[in-house]
Amino acid sequence: MNQTPLIAMAERFLSALRHCQLLQMRVVDADDQGITLILPWSQAIVGNPQTGAVHGGALTTLLDTTCGMATLCVLPRFEVCPTLDLRIDYMHAAQPHKAIYAHAHCYRVTHDVIFTRASAYQDDATQPICQVVGTFMRLGGDIKGGLDVGKHLSEPRR
Repeated sequence: MNQTPLIAMAERFLSALRHCQLLQMRVVDADDQGITLILPWSQAIVGNPQTGAVHGGALTTLLDTTCGMATLCVLPRFEVCPTLDLRIDYMHAAQPHKAIYAHAHCYRVTHDVIFTRASAYQDDATQPICQVVGTFMRLGGDIKGGLDVGKHLSEPRR
C-alpha cells in the first residue's frame, strides 16, 4: 500500500479511537474518492456464538467510523465531525470467520453538514452485507478543547 499523507492521517485518527483499536480495525485505502477500512473477524465481534454471526453493533461501529473518516478525504484539513444521523439497511448476514470491509465516500459537503454513503462487504463489493447513509456535523478545525488528535491531524495535506 502506498503511504500517502491522507492514509497516514487516517491511520493516526483510527489509532486514537480505543474501540477501533480493540476491534483491530485498519485503513486499507484512502484517496479523494473515499476511504476503505477492514474489520478482521474475531470472537469479539460475534453476536451469536452458535452460528458465528457478526453482531450488528460491530457492523454499525465499522460503518459509522468509515463514514466519519471519509470526511478526511474531502476536507482541506482535519475537522471534528460528530455523527448526526446514521441509517443502516441490512441485506444479509456476514459470513463467519471472514474479514469485513467498509468503503465510504462523501457525496455532499455544506458549511455545516457532510453527507456520506457506505457499504460493508466481504468477498465482493457488489454484494453488500449492509449499506448506510450518514450525516456528520462540521464543527470546524479550530475548536478549542475537543479531540486531542485534532492537533496532530490538522496539518495540511500535500
